[in-house]
Amino acid sequence: MTITINIKPEVEAELARQAEVRGMDVPAYAATLLEDAAQSTHAEPKSRTLEEFEKTLDRIAQFSNKIPILPDEAFSRESLYQDHD
Repeated sequence: MTITINIKPEVEAELARQAEVRGMDVPAYAATLLEDAAQSTHAEPKSRTLEEFEKTLDRIAQFSNKIPILPDEAFSRESLYQDHD
């Protein structure tokens, strides 16, 4: 089936960015999103292959080098609740 939709330029740019991160072209990625949305009404979760799981972990870790290293004091009770009375 072929579907033509009009989307805002900023949505198109984000869709292209997400497709690139996943190593897919935009039409294939959009089709995947639509298929997932259509199947989301089923109660049974979609099982993933090991390869899909590893790709998901790679996407999560993609920008982990940009997470700042915080000192241990940043996780103290006092630090977490410093804005509360």
